[in-house]
Amino acid sequence: MSKENWILLIFILLLLCIPLTESRFYVFLGTDILIFGLFAVSLNLLLGYTGLVSFGHATYFGIGAYTCAILMKKASVPFPLAFAAAGALGGISALIIGFFCVRLTKVYFAMLTLAFSQIVWAMAFKWNSLTGGDNGFVGVPFPQFLDSKVRFYYFAFAVVALSLFLLRQVVNSPFGRVLTTIRENPERTEFIGINVKLFQLVAFILSGIFAAISGALFGIFNHSVFPDILFWPASAEVLIMTLLGGIYSFFGPVVGSAVLLFVRIQVTSYTEHWPVILGFTLAFLLFFFPGGIMGFLQARFARPRGNR
Repeated sequence: MSKENWILLIFILLLLCIPLTESRFYVFLGTDILIFGLFAVSLNLLLGYTGLVSFGHATYFGIGAYTCAILMKKASVPFPLAFAAAGALGGISALIIGFFCVRLTKVYFAMLTLAFSQIVWAMAFKWNSLTGGDNGFVGVPFPQFLDSKVRFYYFAFAVVALSLFLLRQVVNSPFGRVLTTIRENPERTEFIGINVKLFQLVAFILSGIFAAISGALFGIFNHSVFPDILFWPASAEVLIMTLLGGIYSFFGPVVGSAVLLFVRIQVTSYTEHWPVILGFTLAFLLFFFPGGIMGFLQARFARPRGNR
């Protein structure tokens, strides 16, 4: 087993053992790491594998959260159906938005994703009768078979593990290799007869589905959903998580999510200037560790012993 896999195995074991600490704080933190880890990996399907920079990925996270919460509270839909509907609506939304976005490239693609994100945020913010508007959608019922935070933690772990397994199969498949080829040289890929826009759209849809699933978990876990999760800072934060962990490592975004969430909790307990510290941290990372945490570790372990 490679050293990278050993690190991953240790990380998984630590996550599995969190409830054994009987610490409410660490269970909450671990659940957030799982949820945002999946959110970040879903973004990395676009960023790291397809070469598409999205500034509006929180759109699908928020759609998933609102869909599951509204169906459960207002329509009394059972949790399994509401959860599945959240992923489905996330995929449909990604299909509609992605149809327009993939027609553009580079900065124009990024800005169009941001524009659609702001539209969806405005709808959630103003549609008081459905979403609760600025007051949020509160009082989301907790599924009866997940009547404790520990049970929900293990449920979230199972959902995230299955989702990551499916995403790993996607990126290791011929489809995933085509995405990597598109990332490296979309013009040449199109020249050899591959429909680049179609592959990008499919990646966009898959990314939206898994982002919506993570959003549904987030809404149920917090018993509420607020428009803030659709606003552009939410998209920026998950982008930073992905960059921090490393976009060229499949599990890098999960590691980035864990580090950022833990550091944010520690820093905000001492100072209110977390955004400033976050900005300096990101600048330092991009200058000195462009491959992120996992990229640095991979380079470190791959270095010959004689050069250490």
